[in-house]
Amino acid sequence: MRALTISATGSLDCVEFSRDIAPPALGASGSVRLRMQAAPLNHLDLWTIRGLPGVTVTPKWVIGADGWGIVDEVSADVTSVRPGDRVVVNSGLSCRNCEYCNAGAHPLCVKFRVLGEHVHGTFADALVVPATNVRAIPPSVSDAAASAFGLAAMTAWRMLVTRAQVTAGDEVLIWGIGGGVAQAALLIAKARGARVWVTSGSDEKLQRARAMGADEVINHTGIDVGREVRARTGKRGVTVVVDSVGAATWEQSLGALGRGGRLVTCGGTSGHALTTDVRRLFWNQWTIMGSTMGSDADFDAVVGELIAGRLTLPIDSTFPLERGREALDRLQAGSQFGKIVLQIGA
Repeated sequence: MRALTISATGSLDCVEFSRDIAPPALGASGSVRLRMQAAPLNHLDLWTIRGLPGVTVTPKWVIGADGWGIVDEVSADVTSVRPGDRVVVNSGLSCRNCEYCNAGAHPLCVKFRVLGEHVHGTFADALVVPATNVRAIPPSVSDAAASAFGLAAMTAWRMLVTRAQVTAGDEVLIWGIGGGVAQAALLIAKARGARVWVTSGSDEKLQRARAMGADEVINHTGIDVGREVRARTGKRGVTVVVDSVGAATWEQSLGALGRGGRLVTCGGTSGHALTTDVRRLFWNQWTIMGSTMGSDADFDAVVGELIAGRLTLPIDSTFPLERGREALDRLQAGSQFGKIVLQIGA
């Protein structure tokens, strides 16, 4: 089968388009095999290619974290989906037996794994995953909507709804509105009645974010976003900050956060080492939360939003699988607005 692979970690020069990958075998129990149709790119793909601590890849490692496909075959004990169903894929694999899984906190599973990172991923003609990691979608969900959906939407849902518990009356600041998680966070926050602030280094992206519903926009080039937010709010700040940038924005995020505010983060694309004045933390009684991917309940909820037509992310561009390296170049450059998608099926 065809696949986008790496045989070592480092730069994008490690990425190869392969035609001779052995197709995955269907498991004896609880598994489904998919004919993958499309898969969106995520920053996680770049981190996997660069190399992650404790993660070892073997030659011809298939990358890619999520996507959608058509069920080709199921194990005899699977009844939740059947051959021919269109399904979206949950990127996180959990053991289903530990205390965290039993409590419904699947991303905290002691054996948690991620497609493309710990096991072969989605950038291939075929994929085998547990049936618990797919949900059927009806014909009313377009191929384009399914192609842009996945990890970004579920990550944003867990951050905004499960963790930060955004409601009407909240003021939410979201960094870097060109990416999928940020755009999903914007749509989710607006749907829950919040007033939403977004940042970007591009005025064009900010204009497009306004068209998506953003209430306040800030070009973060050369300014302190925290000070700008406080100036516009009479020094009160916002109630929620969504920051997945990390080192480059952390102090500004805290500067924008009002008393009793919540900061939620799912990553640190600019660096992982952070410095915080603990006096500001306890004096302002901030809550700082981490968030990773999503539970079964998060996945069900966000798929429900997709089916209802309330969570359709924009697509920046589409590349055929064999041009996956070009797609990753575009993602790394950061010039996109919306999801970059690999077209795999016909």
